Amino acid sequence: MKKIVLIGNGMVGYKFCEKLAEKGGLNQFSLTVFGAERLHAYDRVHLSEYFSHHDAGKLSMSPLEWYAERGIELILNDRVTEINLSRKTVSSRSGRVCEYDELVFATGSSCFMPDIQGAEKQGVFPYRTIDDLNDIIRYADNCKSAAVLGGGLLGLEAARALLDLQLETHVVEFAPRLMTRQLDDRGAGLLKQKIEAGGVQVHLSRVTEEIEGREYMQSMRFSDGSRLKVDMLVVSAGIVPNDSLAREAGIKVDNRGGIVVNDAMQTSAPHVYAIGECALHGGMIYGLVAPGYDMAEVLAHNLVGNSLAGESHAKLFKGADLSTKLKLIGTDVGSFGNPFADPSSPEPALPIIYEDTGKGFYKRINISLDGRRLLGGLLVGDAAEYGILQQMYANNMKLPANPERLILPQSEGAAAGMSVADLPDSALICSCESVSKGAIVEAVKTGNEDIAALKTCTKAGTGCGGCLPMLKDLLDTTLKSMGRVVKNTVCEHFDYSRQELYHMIKVKGWHSYNEVLDHAGHGDGCELCKPLVASILATLWNDPILTKGNDIAQDTNDRFLANIQKGGTYSVVPRIPAGEITPDKLLVIAQVAKKYDLYTKITGGQRIDMFGAHVGDLPAIWEELIAAGFESGHAYGKSLRTVKSCVGSTWCRYGVQDSVGFAIDLENRYKGLRTPHKFKSGVSGCVRECAEAQSKDFGIIATEKGWNIYVGGNGGAKPQHATLLAADVDSDTAMRYIDRFLMFYAQTAEPLQRTAPWLNKLEGGIEYLKDVIIRDSLGICADLDEQMQHHIATYVCEWKDAVSDPEKRKRFRHFVNSDAKDETIRFIPMREMKRPADWHDETENSKEKETAS
Repeated sequence: MKKIVLIGNGMVGYKFCEKLAEKGGLNQFSLTVFGAERLHAYDRVHLSEYFSHHDAGKLSMSPLEWYAERGIELILNDRVTEINLSRKTVSSRSGRVCEYDELVFATGSSCFMPDIQGAEKQGVFPYRTIDDLNDIIRYADNCKSAAVLGGGLLGLEAARALLDLQLETHVVEFAPRLMTRQLDDRGAGLLKQKIEAGGVQVHLSRVTEEIEGREYMQSMRFSDGSRLKVDMLVVSAGIVPNDSLAREAGIKVDNRGGIVVNDAMQTSAPHVYAIGECALHGGMIYGLVAPGYDMAEVLAHNLVGNSLAGESHAKLFKGADLSTKLKLIGTDVGSFGNPFADPSSPEPALPIIYEDTGKGFYKRINISLDGRRLLGGLLVGDAAEYGILQQMYANNMKLPANPERLILPQSEGAAAGMSVADLPDSALICSCESVSKGAIVEAVKTGNEDIAALKTCTKAGTGCGGCLPMLKDLLDTTLKSMGRVVKNTVCEHFDYSRQELYHMIKVKGWHSYNEVLDHAGHGDGCELCKPLVASILATLWNDPILTKGNDIAQDTNDRFLANIQKGGTYSVVPRIPAGEITPDKLLVIAQVAKKYDLYTKITGGQRIDMFGAHVGDLPAIWEELIAAGFESGHAYGKSLRTVKSCVGSTWCRYGVQDSVGFAIDLENRYKGLRTPHKFKSGVSGCVRECAEAQSKDFGIIATEKGWNIYVGGNGGAKPQHATLLAADVDSDTAMRYIDRFLMFYAQTAEPLQRTAPWLNKLEGGIEYLKDVIIRDSLGICADLDEQMQHHIATYVCEWKDAVSDPEKRKRFRHFVNSDAKDETIRFIPMREMKRPADWHDETENSKEKETAS
């Protein structure tokens, strides 16, 4: 039996072993694998997740026994040090000598360490292996601040990890923008804004000349003479192919690095091959896992088929698509095909750009000059259309007549009506594992009817995970075509719907996200399930959201109990029930706004917003407001915003009921109630409807006999009038019905679903809702009443809780080791504003000046 020696047990090396086994190659060859690390193959794509669980086993590509069960000899923690091509042997550091018939390099790459004076000092770490991460975690115990050198994909992943370690975090990038290979200037600029809003300070166009300090690093000195004081530096500035072994053996290596291979992965030496990040194909090193997997597939196929001589069934590697989608510090980013369409591009293109600075979206697609084909694009802030767009590009699909609709809002994330069902069967849904749409559909039809089963059967979604949304869509579409009921699960980490999770948490009495994940989920959670579970916990138990470790599961706004605004400042919105306020309280708001230089605005919800607060000032601001009798207005949460009112019978000659008093009672009753989405209300004192109650999630209109209750209305992008629930009821009855309506909505709505679409999709509609909450057809009204009473009895102002707790106050600082403000955050006063366009221009100009300075 011939012998294959594989040097390298990373992701691509493991994939070669797996492919060889699947193809029956282990019946033809014996396989010996050398791994330089002490751990067997693990998932580097999700390496940053190690910071949250510290469990290397969760990242393992397979159990250790997997190799022995297949007859593979795995030698770990023993680096190959020499190759003798004439004798066809490899020698290792331990003195082991192995003969081979076929030799495969899968040595991967190392972290590129720039030639910086002082880089040898303690506190400077590469970001590449689990051992590197363990070193970073241990060192971080004595640090307050850290920087990442490198603003690419992995660098921003590293920054996320440093944030999770509760460190003041900086990103230092040599180039003038982040993610230079994936994003254009405007997309990278928006990403920078969002990352800085998430707590990371970004420094662009900075050339690091020296790591300062004696034995331990203390600061970074840049070429312009400026310095950045940090306790630790994590280097993620690119990769260097591990090609020294090949070079020393006389195998052809490019001057810039990389073992030169042809389309069959052959090197310049007979019976020697290279795959993954150590291989240079067509003048390019591929730094993504999917091309490495393709290389492993090509080589395994050809070795088993003995087709390297050029038979018709040989496989060849012809390059790879570098499309990528991921979430960076809470921000969706996607890039596919040719994202730039610049003059150096192989094909001229016309760009179509959609930008919404208010919502923080930037979308660009590049189409061919004849308007027929999609050549590439990029998405920042909202990448919902990425899956379809990338597939349209990859499959060379014909564009619709109006290609701009692919990224405009009315497409609602479905790329102008396109869906996964429109893709050809040959479309690669999972590029990491080369799994086509046809293969997935066939797997579903043969009994693999959930994501876990599909992953096991096809391996789709087991690589980077970027294809999981399309995989879920394809699963649902196929099941529906088979006449099956589609189960709506939260995400890949929970095999339950939101409603099922809600009831499980209630029955089991779980009070923290980690408890829920440990008992009902798997994996480490994601940006979908964390805030969802946190919302359910808040609805059920009404605990302050910054307690019991649930702060890590919250959205950014909830973590700081304030809405983050453009430029990195925050808004302060005290509750003013029904808009009623005393002169003394008005004076307090004016004094606070003047003291902290805040922009003030009276809102449509009858309260006063204050903008421009630095995060470090938030506790002091709220301390003054609370002392004056104010409470949190919850403008940052998925909860009650306002109950708007007219002046009612107290002042208005048309008013028939006290709308102000009732609105105050309602707002105080439901304040702080967490639900799947925000909700608003209004109370009008007569049918003239001055409070616009019928455009609210629930609204009340006074009649001569009492109150009419309306539910399921929405303003905003898709206005909808509310529907009459009950007529001429007294105040106590109205409150009871609204209590039940809100709790029933909180239990049964989908994530981030407003009351209008919830009611629209509720089977039986308004009549069914009346049966449930008025006629008690399900026998749950007593339970709904009890839940609301629990909420009312346990309500605590979140800001009052935060400012009175020293540990919680610590989070409201720009710098972990200092109470100083971040002077790079600049507030534009009202007097400088002429019109929105001028304000935007001035803001951009000021940023340019600050960057230049």
